[in-house]
Amino acid sequence: MRLLIVEDNRRLVTNLFEYFEPRGYVVDAAPDGVVGKWLATTQHYDAIILDRMLPRLDGCELLAELRKNLNVDVPVIMLTARGELSDKVDGYSAGADDYLTKPFEFLELELRLKALIARSNRSGISRVLRIADLQLDLDTLETTRARQKIHLFPACRLLLQALMQASPAVVSREKLEEAVWGQDPPESDRLRSYIHELRRHVDAPFPVKLIQTVARVGYRMTAP
Repeated sequence: MRLLIVEDNRRLVTNLFEYFEPRGYVVDAAPDGVVGKWLATTQHYDAIILDRMLPRLDGCELLAELRKNLNVDVPVIMLTARGELSDKVDGYSAGADDYLTKPFEFLELELRLKALIARSNRSGISRVLRIADLQLDLDTLETTRARQKIHLFPACRLLLQALMQASPAVVSREKLEEAVWGQDPPESDRLRSYIHELRRHVDAPFPVKLIQTVARVGYRMTAP
């Protein structure tokens, strides 16, 4: 499960990493609203923890833009030191799914996140992976880059999904083979051929290359 924390309090961010990572979460952090906006629109997350008061771009302004202009439907729980009703109204009006006042218990935050994610999965919201201008809709299986449709073989689409879901982390060759062939990988190096085919469709026609080879380890996909 991937979380994005948009928070400028470094100590709180460190504490959140220390709480969530040992529990199996993959966590990214942004120190201000501008970086948070970039991550939220170029990466896939299961939920976003968003501070109300942020430098460069206010949390409510950021959330409103994500919801209204950028079509980001990821569940968002807003954190704030201001617990007045008017502040909560602003947060919910911007598109927050839940609201938690500082200080808070980490266990309560986790339980609320799990409830939001479960509710989102049941609601049928379209699950779209995004890296830069590349998108993969996990429900329709439609792949686009720069708004151009890309037609992929099923094996290439499975590779793309594995790389996008792990981004920006490196995915080992073994994990990629498992994503395509399960527990029965081929004896020949067919993975290399499929990666070549994937690059031919996803990277070759575009100036910015997203798929990177990590020597003797595997591959990763990341925005520049």
